[in-house]
Amino acid sequence: MKYFTYLLLLGLTLAGCSQDKTETSDDQPETAAAEKGAASEEASDVVTLTAAEQQAGGLQTGRISDRPMGTGLAVNGTLDVPPESAVSITAPLGGYVEHTELLQGTRVRRGEALAVIRNPEFVTLQQGYLETRSRLKFAQAELARQRELYQQEVAPLKNYQRAQAEAEALQVQANAQAARLRIAGLPVGGSIVTTATLRAPRAGFVRAVNVTVGQSVTPTEPLFEIVDPEHLHVELTVFERDVARVQKGQLIRFTLASDSAGLQRERTARVYLVGRAIAQDRTVRVHGHLDQENDPALLPGLYVRALIETGRSSVPALPDAALVRFEGKSYAYAVEAPGRYRMVPVTTGRSEDGYTEVRLPETMPPTTTFVTAGAYSLLAKMKNTEEAN
Repeated sequence: MKYFTYLLLLGLTLAGCSQDKTETSDDQPETAAAEKGAASEEASDVVTLTAAEQQAGGLQTGRISDRPMGTGLAVNGTLDVPPESAVSITAPLGGYVEHTELLQGTRVRRGEALAVIRNPEFVTLQQGYLETRSRLKFAQAELARQRELYQQEVAPLKNYQRAQAEAEALQVQANAQAARLRIAGLPVGGSIVTTATLRAPRAGFVRAVNVTVGQSVTPTEPLFEIVDPEHLHVELTVFERDVARVQKGQLIRFTLASDSAGLQRERTARVYLVGRAIAQDRTVRVHGHLDQENDPALLPGLYVRALIETGRSSVPALPDAALVRFEGKSYAYAVEAPGRYRMVPVTTGRSEDGYTEVRLPETMPPTTTFVTAGAYSLLAKMKNTEEAN
């Protein structure tokens, strides 16, 4: 009996040890998986570089600094030209388009031929002018003869006055016909032609071509539009409630809406005129003059995003080269140790003179050292590491 009890106790002890060993063995994969997940999570936002890689990437470090930046109104608008810089070209007497080689965007010089217009009425105009000029010659000769007869008291004064009135009337008629020929682009005198050449009244770019060869056109129909972009200005739309904050001379900072993220170039202008009429959508137009007009990237009609500075304040900022865009968010790289950098999400604000306002996470101390140049080298290294894994 004692022997049986001894065997039973021995069997229970061995079973308990086996169960403990199994539980311990089951816990090990979970612990390993947790450690592997933690390592993977750390690797997803941390990048390490050797000294050679840091030098090749041009890395520089520094802390966030307080910089004065403009505060004001964020508005939208377009680039435009003054009325005298935009010209619509018409055929003053109408006709048929016989020839044109213009395309949109073509650069033209002042006086350059734009199109050739054919019109049978041109013949009638030139004929009338030549006939009037011939009659004028006879009238001037008759006037000279009547003046001489009157001075010799051979003919009465009324004959001289009648010849004088006839010559003056014909002179006025000839001048009017010559002016009409010039307006139509026809030669004044000489041989009769059936075509007239339309010429550019000023230099610029062709913004619109509204005709084709063979098309019949009327005197009121615009054939071409030419724009001279040398005196561009910015036209901004400001809401009625904000108009009181806008004054002449305030700085305007704007970027083109067509610029891609990360490649936006900031340009400046000055408020020149604030509209005095409120549109139906309760907005007011603000006219600004560019600080630099000779910019080939600026074209009439481009949409812009602008900030009208109404004041300035000091904000925490990092250089633009310290920020990267990844998956639609902004990040900066904090220095954890020599050669070790952690990607930190930041909220960006205003940008000015190569610096951007940033707000760090609440757990990040403001004395943290960040990479201030070469941040995209770290991002590229991180992506390559993820792809390799």
